[in-house]
Amino acid sequence: MKDNYSIEKDFPTQNNNEIKQLLSTQDKDFYQIIFLTSRLCNVPMACISLIGEDHMHCKYSTGINLDKEDAKTSFSNLTLNSTSEITTLNYSENPLLFEKSGDIYKREIKFYAGIPLLDCFGAKIGVLSILDTKERFFEDCDIKAFQALANQCNKLIDFSFQNQKFLEVQRSLKQKYQELERFASLVSHDIKSPLANIISLTELLREENKGKLDAENIEYLNYLVESSYSLRNYVDGILGFYKSDHILEKDFENVDLEEIIKTIVQLYEVSENVTINYPEKVVLHKVNKAALTQVILNLVSNSLKYNNKQERIVNILFEETSYYYRFKVEDNGNGIPEEDVDKIFQLFTTLDTNDRDGNPGSGIGLATVQKLVHNMGGKIKVTSKLGEGSIFSFSVKRL
Repeated sequence: MKDNYSIEKDFPTQNNNEIKQLLSTQDKDFYQIIFLTSRLCNVPMACISLIGEDHMHCKYSTGINLDKEDAKTSFSNLTLNSTSEITTLNYSENPLLFEKSGDIYKREIKFYAGIPLLDCFGAKIGVLSILDTKERFFEDCDIKAFQALANQCNKLIDFSFQNQKFLEVQRSLKQKYQELERFASLVSHDIKSPLANIISLTELLREENKGKLDAENIEYLNYLVESSYSLRNYVDGILGFYKSDHILEKDFENVDLEEIIKTIVQLYEVSENVTINYPEKVVLHKVNKAALTQVILNLVSNSLKYNNKQERIVNILFEETSYYYRFKVEDNGNGIPEEDVDKIFQLFTTLDTNDRDGNPGSGIGLATVQKLVHNMGGKIKVTSKLGEGSIFSFSVKRL
């Protein structure tokens, strides 16, 4: 514990103001402690004073209307300079000190007790005080109660400091994330432009030289086009992953589940032998429509892409519990090897398998799905049997 303090050295004005602002975020909690202190110690007056530039600032109080007291002649000053954990004073012990304080408190004070308050580094920043108009002699239980309340003050002060640090880190991380997002967007744009040129020029070269190139050269050109498309899809996936945070910022609203899924189904109606079954007449209350739509779209898209069967079937199931909306997206697709089930939600992790059109996965889609589900207060898991299909189960927390 730091016993000796210097107003000018240890507590410069700027720091004092910062401390006052910091504690102000917990005003209600500090006022409750002051109220409990007065009641449990059975005294009419209690206050929390903070060290100021040349005075003690009474920030929280009950029973007295006090703004500040002289830092050098106050009861709080004696408490801060004392080597004892608790300072107790009665009028009969030092009448002169009490008579001087009478003008400050505008009441005839006969008893005072105070305990130093500490910041998270153990430095004294203020005092928890109780006062009475009659002399008192603390019993052990009274002292323990007073010390317990001061301890709660210290914990609340420490929480305020830690919360401030957390908010600063949060702001810093948000800023860095926004910079990373801007970087991803910029790089994606810079990559996609030349990619588009590569694709168009390669296809033009292939078309204009039809019949002039041998099979090996045509294969090279085809590989160049396919690789360019894969890279473009990869870039789109990265951009989508970072943009998913903006989806989560959308307002919550009541949505028609059938309407959401119908919109998705329409994207695949042109494909032959595709059946998508889904619930009807279901209304969800206060959900993020954009995020939920993105999750279902990604899962349905994966179910159809990674399915080499002639007839592709997707079943979307729904149930409502007291705390969650629960969904299942079942398919009769290719399935996932058991040893790979735990990997599929990891960003940039692919299973070295191509979809029904021969395109490799980016390892981003399911990572984005998991991110959206978690931020909607739910969880996602998959069960699968190789060659028979997969079931993706996820939940969304009800508000």
